[in-house]
Amino acid sequence: MPSGRLTRRLLQLYVGLALYGASSALLVEAGLGLEPWGVLHQGLAELTGLTIGVVSIIVGAVVLLLWIPMRQRPGLGTVSNVFVVGIAMDGTLALVPDAHALGIRIPLLVAGILLNGVATGLYIAARFGPGPRDGLMTGLHQRTGRSIRLMRTAIEVAVVATGFVLGGTVGVGTVLYALAIGPLAQLFLRVFAVPSASSGGSTVVAAGQPEQAILRG
Repeated sequence: MPSGRLTRRLLQLYVGLALYGASSALLVEAGLGLEPWGVLHQGLAELTGLTIGVVSIIVGAVVLLLWIPMRQRPGLGTVSNVFVVGIAMDGTLALVPDAHALGIRIPLLVAGILLNGVATGLYIAARFGPGPRDGLMTGLHQRTGRSIRLMRTAIEVAVVATGFVLGGTVGVGTVLYALAIGPLAQLFLRVFAVPSASSGGSTVVAAGQPEQAILRG
């Protein structure tokens, strides 16, 4: 692989992961509802007293361990996801001041969802392996024979319900995220697709259905 292409892929990977953490932090600051896994992370943070970024790292590591019985193979992006997203999340929360006015929180929500779509496109199109939560979804699909859509829905309903009971924020932002992230991810997967070495310069979008392009969905 040409060094320039590898450099671009690595840059996309880590910029995408950092932006994903930043986008999740914006959703937290907006306080109008988090993405499904964010609800769980916030609920566990409320329960344990840990920061939401640290909780994200711990949950990511636990989910990655679940790959072992499903014989899933992690990539560089999988392992990096566990740490970079959580660190970026806590870093952004430390820098962004608390927002109380609805006129500020709504733009934060919209910016968080849009940035999440950009980040997802960057990260997935780099093709360094799925995130640990995506791997859990696809692993269950392979082991059970059930559809990706069913596995994703079952997992996300479970994490949202658990997170909500623990004190995570569910609201209009959760619904907007669920409706928007698929189309946004698919759009930015195409925008940031890295040319394949064997394609003569044409771009190749990361394989898989749009449901699989959701980093933590």
